[in-house]
Amino acid sequence: MKTFLGKKIGMTQIFSEEGVAIPVTVIEAGPMTVTQIKTAENDGYNAVQLGYGEVKEHRLTNPLKGHFAKWQVPAKKYLTEVRVDDTAAFELGQEFTVADLEEGVKVDVTGVSKGKGTQGNIKRHGHHRGPMTHGSKHKRLPGALAAGTYPSRVFKGNKAPGRMGRETTTVQNLELVKVLAERNVVLVKGSVPGPKGGLLKVKYAVKGQK
Repeated sequence: MKTFLGKKIGMTQIFSEEGVAIPVTVIEAGPMTVTQIKTAENDGYNAVQLGYGEVKEHRLTNPLKGHFAKWQVPAKKYLTEVRVDDTAAFELGQEFTVADLEEGVKVDVTGVSKGKGTQGNIKRHGHHRGPMTHGSKHKRLPGALAAGTYPSRVFKGNKAPGRMGRETTTVQNLELVKVLAERNVVLVKGSVPGPKGGLLKVKYAVKGQK
């Protein structure tokens, strides 16, 4: 399996054999369980549904309770679907761990970025501030947004203050530095989106597949 759900633990550093410090993000990935198998005959395409994370049954909605009961698989907190060419290699309840991953490959990591709330245009878009002296009243304000007589309106998509962060973000082509199978932990070089404890999806980059 080349796709894993996991939880961001935090950042640290490790040292290579040459003594070079490598900044890494620690991700607790898997184990994941196959909770549903979709076939082209029944669903129009081939895919497997994977579940991650323990959850108490009373926290599930009735549709999810019925879903897990129908396929007779343990309840999971998070679900994701992965397209596959052939479903014959999978079976319900099958478990995958990080031991299936390879060190040194490139991965794409997707998560929800940290929410910053409502921010000004300087922090949100990196705009320059106005002059700080001589009676300036536009130190950190957006300034003029449109022309006067024509078009006499603000164009759509104009960069302005507003909600910042809390968006699904993907960082591509990060190196999978180390796999600690006994702890269900992987070390990915560099930073990834989201806060500590945030849900992440780690999958092989297209260039990193073998």
